[in-house]
Amino acid sequence: MKVFLVVGEASGDRLGASLMKGMKKLAKKVEFKGIFGPEMEINGLKSLFEMSELSVMGATEILLKYSKLRRRLSQTVEAVLEYKPDLLITIDSPEFCLRVAKKVRAANSNIRTIHYVAPTVWAWRPKRAKKMARFIDHVLALFPFEPPYMEAEGMDCDFVGHPIAAMGPIAPKKISSFQKKYKIDPVQPALVILPGSRLSEVQRLLPIFCNVLRRNEFSNFQLIFPTLPHLKEYITNLISDLPHKTYVITGQNLTAEEATQQRFVAFSSAQVALAASGTVSLELASVGTPMVIAYDMSWLSRWVINAMLRIDTVSLVNLISKTRDIPELLGRDCRAELIALELKRVLANPNLQTEVFNTTMKLLGRGDAKIADRAALAILAKL
Repeated sequence: MKVFLVVGEASGDRLGASLMKGMKKLAKKVEFKGIFGPEMEINGLKSLFEMSELSVMGATEILLKYSKLRRRLSQTVEAVLEYKPDLLITIDSPEFCLRVAKKVRAANSNIRTIHYVAPTVWAWRPKRAKKMARFIDHVLALFPFEPPYMEAEGMDCDFVGHPIAAMGPIAPKKISSFQKKYKIDPVQPALVILPGSRLSEVQRLLPIFCNVLRRNEFSNFQLIFPTLPHLKEYITNLISDLPHKTYVITGQNLTAEEATQQRFVAFSSAQVALAASGTVSLELASVGTPMVIAYDMSWLSRWVINAMLRIDTVSLVNLISKTRDIPELLGRDCRAELIALELKRVLANPNLQTEVFNTTMKLLGRGDAKIADRAALAILAKL
């Protein structure tokens, strides 16, 4: 069986890596080609081009990179048609991935199309489900409330949970080993800072986060910045004038799996996290690290999103648990003084989010022995 995969960002890379492991374990013979992230580049596989080129978000950024993205779109479609796979699996990044699937279906209707991570039609742009039904055969949903939206438009849709639910608390020995490796003081409190996986996000959010960290109430904290290698230089330069002990952790020279594990250990080494909105909230919840979410974007992107948004929270933990226990500072509220206030509240009661973390992980499949393979099983069951 030949499978072409398309992934556009780090969170999708982790899903793709888990899916590939499951398919290799369950299918008699399977080969892969496509656009991969570092975690998916197993057994010598190489990406058609750097996944990071597709990591764009927001109307302004897409417009600025439109010409390059259009060329990459054509290149990807040509590669799929030349490879003639049995399955085209696109993972998240719907602005790019669904365009690939649409063009491939128009040129070759024999290729089965699967989209992993149901688009958030329940949050905004509900008509996307009807449009994608014309060229997507099967959707894999991360959240239990999503299948009805897809099935109503005629697509197969399986709730497969999230492989992250297989994660549990990090062993104290691993935390101690991590602290020794990077000379992090186990006695002094620490904050983990996560301003995003895209350069545009980091450029917008990190200066705001630094203004928070310069406040007197956080002067005694060590700062841990788990990030990707290509962002290290920018982050290191921007935080160079902070009066704290800072640790920029990239996982460089580790395998992709080791780097991911190190990231979760870094989360567990801190008393609280200050993070951009996104899948990282689930990652933090999986290991029990309390968090504050803060996010902003360009005025144009903010205007577009606000005009179309149908929900009152963007934190995945809040959405899945049907609570509002994770504090969010979004758009105009993404200001240092408001973020600092929420951080202090979380630090004062670090166990306040424990129950919502447990609820979220249970709803995503924690306790299911087959959670890591559910996406692969769903795909193979439909063949």
